[in-house]
Amino acid sequence: MKISRDKANHISSLIVKDFEKMDDLDYKIPLNDIRLEITKIFLDELKVDDQAEIEVRKILASYTSKPLREGTSEWDVLFEKHYNEYLAKNGL
Repeated sequence: MKISRDKANHISSLIVKDFEKMDDLDYKIPLNDIRLEITKIFLDELKVDDQAEIEVRKILASYTSKPLREGTSEWDVLFEKHYNEYLAKNGL
């Protein structure tokens, strides 16, 4: 996970505070419940991102014809390709 739970909570609090300022919105549930749901969704998405990165790194490490060095343009292109394939395969 690239950010902490505290930071995710802070971001969701900022979003909810912005919601409070909008007169156009009508809330059927308490704003704190909305904040908690935003945090949950945010953290779930980060977990998916982390899992995708782990899987892609495994794929790139398995290349036997030529070891790829992280940070090279070839590594970056292949990482992006496999990352997008992983997300598409998992319906994301």
